[in-house]
Amino acid sequence: MSEQTPDTDNLPPQAAAPAAPAAPAAAPGNPQVQQRQRASQLAQALRAELRKAVIGQSAVIDDVLTALIAGGHVLVEGVPGLGKTLLVRALARCFGGEFARIQFTPDLMPSDVTGHAVYDMQSEQFKLRKGPVFTNLLLADEINRAPAKTQAALLEVMQERQVTLEGRALPVQLPFMVLATMNPIEQEGTYPLPEAELDRFMLKLRMDYPEQDEELNMVRQVTRSAKADMLEVSPLRTLLQAKDVQALQKIASDLPLDDQVLDYAVRLARATRSWPGLAMGAGPRASIALVRGARARALLRGGDFVLPDDIKGCALAVLRHRVRLAPELDIEGLSVDQVLQQLLDQVPAPRL
Repeated sequence: MSEQTPDTDNLPPQAAAPAAPAAPAAAPGNPQVQQRQRASQLAQALRAELRKAVIGQSAVIDDVLTALIAGGHVLVEGVPGLGKTLLVRALARCFGGEFARIQFTPDLMPSDVTGHAVYDMQSEQFKLRKGPVFTNLLLADEINRAPAKTQAALLEVMQERQVTLEGRALPVQLPFMVLATMNPIEQEGTYPLPEAELDRFMLKLRMDYPEQDEELNMVRQVTRSAKADMLEVSPLRTLLQAKDVQALQKIASDLPLDDQVLDYAVRLARATRSWPGLAMGAGPRASIALVRGARARALLRGGDFVLPDDIKGCALAVLRHRVRLAPELDIEGLSVDQVLQQLLDQVPAPRL
């Protein structure tokens, strides 16, 4: 797959970002440092814009931006009404690229996702009709409502950024990101996601109830709106285009990473494979996701290099869907997050 190198010199100027962290003092005339500062300010401006629409979910917003900058896909789990779809709509509003939404249902066919060939009577030939996956941001709403055959239609495009239609490999435009939502409570009429597809999601996020003051603020805003119980995304500004996202991804991938921090990421992933209470550990894709996610978090906070805390900050979201709890702990009522938190507390982090 041919991939264009983004023009990292043409990031848009600071779009009224919130108070950013102090700029690094080292090498003020260094173009690379200035480029990194602009990228960090743009990412922070995007974060501030999303927080205007999605109230009370600051950690989830940071994780979604981490995946966007790292070039990964996100699975968002939460009970209805917490703003899962709203978050994706808000991100699409701030992003000038293409956005598509697929509402997954039990009768959805793989061709409804990827596209299909149709016969043209005039030319007497088959023509390819591309499906909604040919976009930049794809919202897969309630992904577990479609059977495994339809869910598997996303496997190739999520990993290889291409779709094979009628024997032809068609690349999707970059950047490409799948944001899938899922309701963990309802089991009737749902299908569990295949392990192979779960592993292709860089992060699995859990959206929880907002705090009382945040919910108060949300209710105050929504009841002023003319749109029933919906929060508005139309006032949000478009802050970045497709080429800007690629530029952010390139700058994040070039952030310095000490060998000790790299070793720490690999040790965390490997520890899950023999950890008491875990019946199945994470594969090498988890180690890669930890490093990519840590670089993105470092850029988001305005850092000049990756810290062990950046690895630790995205570890739960990277690992929780890649491990399986032992049956005896499941019976005791322990959660995967509790076991992983014990692992994070006990695996020593390097001191830089």
